[in-house]
Amino acid sequence: MPLCCPWAALVCQGVSALPVKKQVELRRALLRVAETRFPGARIFPLDRGQDAALLLRHVGGQKQHRLGFRSQRAHILGQRAAFIPASDTGAGTLCVSGYVRGRPLQVNRLLHIVGHGDFQISRIDAPPDPLPLISSTSCPPKHENGDVEMQDGGDPAVRLLVEADPARRESLQTEAELDPMDGEQTWPTDTELLEAEEDRRNKKIMKVPKGTSNYQAAWILEDGEENVEDDEESEDDVRVIEEQMAREVDDSDSQEEEEEEVSSSGHNLAEQRYDENMDQMEEGEELRRYREARTNDMFPDEVDTPLGTPARIRFQRYRGLKSMRSSPWDPLENLPPEYARIFQFQNFERTRRRILAEATQEDEGVMVGWYVTLHIENVPPSVMESFQAGRPLVLVSLLPHEQKMSVMHMLVKRHPANTDPIKSKEELVFQCGFRRFRASALFSQHTSADKHKLERFLPSGAPTVVSVYAPITFPTAGVLLFKQGAEGCLLSCDPQRVVLKRIVLSGHPFKINRRSAVVRYMFFSREDIMWFKPVELRTKWGRRGHIKEALGTHGHMKCVFDKQLCSQDTVLMNLYKRVFPRWTYDPYVPQACVRISEPGAMADITMQ
Repeated sequence: MPLCCPWAALVCQGVSALPVKKQVELRRALLRVAETRFPGARIFPLDRGQDAALLLRHVGGQKQHRLGFRSQRAHILGQRAAFIPASDTGAGTLCVSGYVRGRPLQVNRLLHIVGHGDFQISRIDAPPDPLPLISSTSCPPKHENGDVEMQDGGDPAVRLLVEADPARRESLQTEAELDPMDGEQTWPTDTELLEAEEDRRNKKIMKVPKGTSNYQAAWILEDGEENVEDDEESEDDVRVIEEQMAREVDDSDSQEEEEEEVSSSGHNLAEQRYDENMDQMEEGEELRRYREARTNDMFPDEVDTPLGTPARIRFQRYRGLKSMRSSPWDPLENLPPEYARIFQFQNFERTRRRILAEATQEDEGVMVGWYVTLHIENVPPSVMESFQAGRPLVLVSLLPHEQKMSVMHMLVKRHPANTDPIKSKEELVFQCGFRRFRASALFSQHTSADKHKLERFLPSGAPTVVSVYAPITFPTAGVLLFKQGAEGCLLSCDPQRVVLKRIVLSGHPFKINRRSAVVRYMFFSREDIMWFKPVELRTKWGRRGHIKEALGTHGHMKCVFDKQLCSQDTVLMNLYKRVFPRWTYDPYVPQACVRISEPGAMADITMQ
């Protein structure tokens, strides 16, 4: 449903002329089609005067919903436009005329043209109002001296309202200035030395295996009960239950191929025409993505340990966590280079409330309802070409800081009508409030903890947080996702939100004792077992344990669990690393590219 139309009423005609039985079938079919685009909307017949009265009564009883991002900012729908090209560059000055809506328009603020980017205003003029029915109170006043200033074109009816002040003009700077010395080590202050001394005194001393580094010591389990074995465990050699997993699944199942003889030449021609309209490359790519999504649903985050590469090298960026909820993770640790280019707030919510409160109290500038002409500088000619092609030209005045780049989080929920797999970090088109841009989306779970698990694919049925590098936008604002698909709301601006990618290494019990078991197929070398020994283990049936020792040199290891394992159970090890969005922000999206294969196939999302 469009952001500018939060409510809709559907009307159909000609239903009463059909037989009674077909009327019922037709209404059901129309409801099925309408439910995919307008959930909860009613369909009204419009064949008689009584039907029209009922529809008008229903429309008049609806409550008008305000859109926060539209009522808090000045915006203009361009009715007329002219482009004055510059002599030296391809960009020029765009003159757009329209009525000011929302809030008073200030000339020193930046202006966003939907689908094209941010620009500066040089001056605002007041041409004659094309609608004579508007009262004279909506017309802008003349200058204080009563004179009329003409434009360069020589039209004496056009009055100059205000010109931009270079000293008060907002900058178009979108990225922070990179300081090459920002990452250099500085001498610690007295406060930092006192904090370090206090942490050293309060530090808990634990026994760790010989050769364990300080980094690996953070993985050691603090529960001493699991490290102590009963006396009965020393007699494991007597009570060994020899259950060897002799069942080997052969993935290469033989399939019989049946040959079909087609005698009808017309059938062959129809198949050829059908194949001509099919893209084999796209079909193969969709099949691969479908298999990846299905495998991720059946075996979440499970990966295979490589045979040729040591696991301690292949997964060296991952670490173990005893608890996803309570284990610490420093949000300022190992940040990517893109974080040097973004802006962040000390308290985003406090800044948002202050700026929105100031915006609602402003009464300076061009008032709402005036018909004005904006002179916008350094606009590419593609904006005028888009307007001449019949696309709407929407101008929105930005609030302070809304041109600066940061990490934006959006809460979305996938519509059940869409079944296409949407992979994390895939490039999508975003309609975030008044902005439309293209960026790579990073999906994560919506939880109240300080760490959030990465979702490899956009899940269905659960709210999901989408993180992207994008310009700052103050909530509230609706969000639509398009595939080059989903509706939601802007959540926050927080570069310190920790999104963790989880991988799961799996092993199989080979010999099972009372509380211990020999596990294989998780690692294939003794060195890998000793490297990941501090990480806690779990099983699919809810058992927890840890690695006790390595057996031999081919990846077998003895593990201790809180209870006895079953032969059908699988031993798992969770490893985590922090992930960040990709910097693929592209503000030039003149028209949203929506791929719709059939009615209702667009991946839109219900409003949160």
